[in-house]
Amino acid sequence: MGAALALLAAWPGVVAADAGCPPRGAWMDPASGEAVAHDALLARLAREDVVLLGERHAQAEHQRWQLHTLAGLHARRPNLVLGLEMFPRRVQEVLDRWVAGELDEAEFLRESEWDTVWGYDPAAYLPLFHYARMHRIPMVALNVDRAVMGRIRERGFDQVPRAERDGVGEPAPASPAYREALERAFRRHARPEHGGAAEEMLARGVERFIQAQLTWDRAMAEGIHTALQRDERPLVVGLMGSGHVEHGHGVPAQLADLEVAKVRVLLAWPEDARCEGVVAGLADAVFGIQRRETPPPQRLGILLSQDEAGVRVEGVEPQGVGEAAGLREADVIVRAGGREVRAPRDIIAIVREQPPGSWLPLEVLREEAHEQLIAKFPVP
Repeated sequence: MGAALALLAAWPGVVAADAGCPPRGAWMDPASGEAVAHDALLARLAREDVVLLGERHAQAEHQRWQLHTLAGLHARRPNLVLGLEMFPRRVQEVLDRWVAGELDEAEFLRESEWDTVWGYDPAAYLPLFHYARMHRIPMVALNVDRAVMGRIRERGFDQVPRAERDGVGEPAPASPAYREALERAFRRHARPEHGGAAEEMLARGVERFIQAQLTWDRAMAEGIHTALQRDERPLVVGLMGSGHVEHGHGVPAQLADLEVAKVRVLLAWPEDARCEGVVAGLADAVFGIQRRETPPPQRLGILLSQDEAGVRVEGVEPQGVGEAAGLREADVIVRAGGREVRAPRDIIAIVREQPPGSWLPLEVLREEAHEQLIAKFPVP
């Protein structure tokens, strides 16, 4: 990525700009603080092999920016493939049928198991999917089932056969900086325990968490690498969380290990975000977007999967409503607001009904005991 940053400053269309955040509606080189003309940037990017568009999942302005950028790249490089973190590999056939025009929106969301595999507001993503269908752009499922990451976190990478990790190969090791960032993320929501045995368990938990995250990155990198083998080597545009692409860690590092060198990373930056985060090496270019004006639908901030007793918690996002409520990985949610929860779509629908500032009682099954928790939704 460093070479790309050096090239960026030499492109035509680079003009002086104030240091700090990019202005709304404009691109900026985070290394120099200089603005980059839209046409010059996209013309250069269209000659690459892979362009990764990092997003904040719950902020619809990010998906609008992705559509804006995708359309610009597609105009300059019609032979394009859209890679999507949102879908596991097993629903690829559904994505193919959507692009072929065989499914309506409701059928597509149901058959792709959107509420289970992703769960964010589909209204933010559907314009991207419609654009792909309108232009017959192949949509590629880059992810694996969350159960794969659960197995690795539980047993360790070496103890999960390739067949049980959806064929994902062994990832390249994390750089020291990425490893440190992942360890910080793990420790933020690890349960505090004390003693030698507890410290040993924590260290093992950290290692397996890092292995799971690297496997996640590797899965998406392998999906992109496979897409590049199509006829006439298309441009692959990948949509995924910013944490998988920032600072050249995550997916870019795994692509480098797969000998895919022509990779560029783009990010969107809200105008009310802290400018100190826009630093050299963050991405190849950053686009300024407007601050969030309307609150997104309520979310617990947890990853879900189906369980015989209800809905299993596969992961808990740091600093989310679910973490604050005391939800833990492997909890099974059986009731929410007094209503039975049988599938991920049930809890998602109940949560989305909650107004800002409300409290939602949760009943969870934890190690064969029923626990009562309260999810408190913030006021914007």
